Amino acid sequence: MAETASSCKEVFDNMPSRFKKDAAKGLSATYQFDLSGDGGGQWHAVIANEQCEVKEGKAASPNITISMTAKDYLDMVNGKLNGQMAFMTGKLKIAGDMGLALRLQSLFG
Repeated sequence: MAETASSCKEVFDNMPSRFKKDAAKGLSATYQFDLSGDGGGQWHAVIANEQCEVKEGKAASPNITISMTAKDYLDMVNGKLNGQMAFMTGKLKIAGDMGLALRLQSLFG
């Protein structure tokens, strides 16, 4: 099992090293993450040419925006909260291309 992330910043700092370029063939998209509450913030991941670049802050024109509390995001990343359940119970909000949300798990190990 993967190591447990202790902060959102740590998750985003480690995102490029967990990126699976084979899963990103032909994908060009920007994921915006808006995380509220303690330890939250804004980050975006730009995926293009089988590369992943993560930056702090807001993207100019993201294809998808994922919004939730920082605590719920960490729980989801650490496997304590199911992404589909989080979405159905309103803990996870998605704006934009839903198909990109479904691909997220396959893009990062």
